[in-house]
Amino acid sequence: MEPVYEWYQQGLALLRSGDAHAAATVLERALAHEPDQGSVREALARAYHDAGRLEDAVEQFEKLLEMSPVNDYAHFGAGLALGRLGRFDEALGHLKLAAAMRPGNDDYRRAVERYELRRDYRADVRRRMDAARERRDRGAG
Repeated sequence: MEPVYEWYQQGLALLRSGDAHAAATVLERALAHEPDQGSVREALARAYHDAGRLEDAVEQFEKLLEMSPVNDYAHFGAGLALGRLGRFDEALGHLKLAAAMRPGNDDYRRAVERYELRRDYRADVRRRMDAARERRDRGAG
């Protein structure tokens, strides 16, 4: 068996067991040897996401999308990572594409709904803070 395949399988097993940091280490080694392997890159992106390395996850999901722009899971993963970074508009762009590509996928649909709510809540909080600041400034002047 090829070492890259062994590393890939080991990385997936570590991901399944919840050890995302160790999975990322093994999968980085596999990707260094096979940079055009989409399955390795996807597993690494998932490991980065689960390990909280969100910028790295976004980078890997975006590289997957360069390789295959119609990869709905890569759009989904990029959207989730961007959402966790608080970049809701970017996240929603990817999540809506994923949902459009797989209209029956409830995970995709729920993610769109969740991040639309978060985006709208943040916008509402900002509007309220701006209004309070404006009232305060008018009263101080």
